Amino acid sequence: MAKNFKQLRAKMSPERRANVRKEADRLEKEMALDQLREALNMTQAQLAQILEVNQAAISKLERRSDMYLSTLRRFIEAMGGELDIRAVFPAGVVRIMHFQELRKRA
Repeated sequence: MAKNFKQLRAKMSPERRANVRKEADRLEKEMALDQLREALNMTQAQLAQILEVNQAAISKLERRSDMYLSTLRRFIEAMGGELDIRAVFPAGVVRIMHFQELRKRA
């Protein structure tokens, strides 16, 4: 028999609920390109039209594990976003500005 989520959550300790919320927040911030596109309610065909490519090119791009930053930037911008490159170190996070400067020169 299926249980109501509210009932299950009510049985969790406050610590467990906090851990679940933390993990949910982390997962919301980590998405593959196809998941991001779907979360924005966009189809591959819509994105292809914006980028002036065919739908198959979008499908191929979403499955790639390696691509040019310029390609990724165009993909993100076509969805209404902005690509932000950061390096994460134990001592903190650094935003990499090198690519912004190169783009301004072009």
